[in-house]
Amino acid sequence: MQRHVSDPYVQRAVAGGLRSRAAFKLQELQSKHRLLRPGARVVDLGAAPGGWSVVAAGIIGEKGQLVAVDLLPMDPLSGNSLVIQGDFTHEQVQVQVRGALRGGAADVVLSDMAPNFCGDKETDHLRCISLCEEALSFALRSLRPGGMFCCKLLKGREEGSLRSAAAEHFESAKFIKPRASRDSSAELYLLATGLRSPRQ
Repeated sequence: MQRHVSDPYVQRAVAGGLRSRAAFKLQELQSKHRLLRPGARVVDLGAAPGGWSVVAAGIIGEKGQLVAVDLLPMDPLSGNSLVIQGDFTHEQVQVQVRGALRGGAADVVLSDMAPNFCGDKETDHLRCISLCEEALSFALRSLRPGGMFCCKLLKGREEGSLRSAAAEHFESAKFIKPRASRDSSAELYLLATGLRSPRQ
């Protein structure tokens, strides 16, 4: 608890009126990799309390569209945004998300989802990978050609398999550790860009 309170990113989030310190991770990813553009259609998985969603909504603007999904309730977002409360791993929730997208396809799928951690590193890693695989499968069915996918994972023996799975479908797939991630954390982000069309 003390580490959380004294965390400079937590302090900056509170001072800046942001919903969570995670907002700084997306801001850094955006600054370096330009995931989001004005007018983009974005899906944010594992969105609560809304740290990433607020940042994304501000970038894509009124002409963009954001669909935020989480098991937990979440305060409404401003602009052209929709919050869906439900279990993303259920097919009916995924159908609802895709149905909410204008034109039926997203430009970017973001996933900051995390499982309920048990404290065992291997188990937590595998649970996180399972969520990433689910998010990747959704992204492959929901992104337009050229689209981007970004998900959070924990370092472990299956991280390479996840990157390889993404690399089969995207022009580039690489791991990134934002500065806003704690040094002691095993947290990584997989960034996959340039979804190939089915014919390629």
